[in-house]
Amino acid sequence: MLNVDTHVLLFALTGTLKPAERRVLSQDQWSIAAIVLWEIAKLAQLGRITIDLDDVDVVRVLARIHVWPLTREIAQVSTRLDVHGDPADELIGATSVVHNVPLITRDRALAKSKMIPLVRFRR
Repeated sequence: MLNVDTHVLLFALTGTLKPAERRVLSQDQWSIAAIVLWEIAKLAQLGRITIDLDDVDVVRVLARIHVWPLTREIAQVSTRLDVHGDPADELIGATSVVHNVPLITRDRALAKSKMIPLVRFRR
């Protein structure tokens, strides 16, 4: 199973994944931290994306993705990570740590973490 961050999920929904991302995602089950749903709703509200969580195709994709709930343990781990700044990113990273699920992300700060299990792409 993979933990997919918000922007990679958005790239998947819009068909704009990089080939390496597409390859990795095609080989495993997807999961997301619950806050990813909030981030998508907020980005849509702010007009930064046009994806609608009520769109039939989006609902169909999300129905196949495991959603990790926000737990006390995830909240605590998020405060101890070596990544700071965006609280949503901290919760996404902490979800990967708590459940030991590799995170697929383009976020540079998350990708530099020594604590978060990450998908590493072959070069």
